Amino acid sequence: MARRIKMIVPVPVPREALAGFAAQFPEEWLRGDIAVEFCCARQGGTALDSHYEGVMADAFCLDAGLRAEDEGFAAVCVNSMSDSGVAALRSRLSIPVLGTAAPTYHLASQLGRRFSILSMWDRWRWLYDKVLGETGLSHRLASIRAIGVAPDTAELLSGKEDSVFPLLLDAARRAVEEDGADVLVLGSTTMHQSHRYLADNLDVPVLNPGLIAFKSCETLLDLRLSHSKRAYPSPRGLNDSIFRPGPIAAPGQEEVAR
Repeated sequence: MARRIKMIVPVPVPREALAGFAAQFPEEWLRGDIAVEFCCARQGGTALDSHYEGVMADAFCLDAGLRAEDEGFAAVCVNSMSDSGVAALRSRLSIPVLGTAAPTYHLASQLGRRFSILSMWDRWRWLYDKVLGETGLSHRLASIRAIGVAPDTAELLSGKEDSVFPLLLDAARRAVEEDGADVLVLGSTTMHQSHRYLADNLDVPVLNPGLIAFKSCETLLDLRLSHSKRAYPSPRGLNDSIFRPGPIAAPGQEEVAR
């Protein structure tokens, strides 16, 4: 039986958008013993543009994943560079729980001396600072280069390739040539469609966080490792019903399997 990984998008998105996230995994990377199922927070903000939306994302990512272990999932991953709700889910669950940003920043630090983050807009700066601070990797950051384009969590980058990709490439080259970056990190899982274009046009590693998070989950499952319960102690009592008394599927937000 396949081990199932629950991938949580921390803002409400249409079912079609979940399929777009799931489509980034190459067929040759998929294993018969691993299954990925995407879902999203049933409530919350729209684009994680502020600490205000970040708190909502923390709460509703916890809501989306707190029953994962009882539902038979082998691991949970928050599919966002915000790593929303990861600490809370680690406290609630015993199965492996990962975010997307922390594994990506750690890998970037293994592949080079300094990395830069390529971002769509400046309003995501707070979430980069949050996870870099939590991981202690701020000193490895060369720069954050934003192109000033508001994200689209429904369509992602579809139809915007001709306008957005050159802007990202220019920002990437500046990060390498002017800021001293050895490695580049896409600043959002919504940017995954630009990965191949950038990787083909640059001579430094370009990291796609969604794929790195997926492979990190696989690795933990293969090694039979999970987070330390000394670091993330379980609650003395559960109050899961504070979110909802039972399983409720919001219209258009059903899980999408990959």
